Amino acid sequence: MVDRMLQGDAAAAEELLPLVYQELRKLAAHEMAGQPADQTLQPTALVHEAYLRLVGSPNPQWHGRPHFFAAAAEAMRHILVDRARRRGRARHGGGLQRVTLEHLDLPNAEDSDVVLAVNEAVDKLAEHDRVSADLIKLRFFAGLPNTEAARLLGLSERTAKRTWAYARAWLFRELTRTL
Repeated sequence: MVDRMLQGDAAAAEELLPLVYQELRKLAAHEMAGQPADQTLQPTALVHEAYLRLVGSPNPQWHGRPHFFAAAAEAMRHILVDRARRRGRARHGGGLQRVTLEHLDLPNAEDSDVVLAVNEAVDKLAEHDRVSADLIKLRFFAGLPNTEAARLLGLSERTAKRTWAYARAWLFRELTRTL
């Protein structure tokens, strides 16, 4: 089906949505579960926008399920970061807060400064440790549990736990310098 979609078959893209929608929706719902009731960004909207970015990009090339969900995590990351930037401009950067490790499991889309700071830190980490950066993207921005993120990255669960511990500590150190 992905091959047909790459050849420009619009029907293939429509067939892909029902196959991945529930999983993407579950990821988005998990990510947004801790959000306040007045949150304007809903999981469904996040899934729809991420899906549109994925299938609407020129020549999307996914090499299997792990690659697709990694691309989906990246799309969700960009959506949250873009939204945080828009909100940050509206507030002119006020209200910076210190972040502890307990708050680094899922992004709080209401706290634009944290999303932007984490995004910048992940980009910096990717320069010397791509795997840790990818793990943060999948855990923090896509809300995947460690077992699923490990599977998508081709890591053992134990290696993913060690990498996550390192990534969180590195991220915490980096954010305490920034915030």
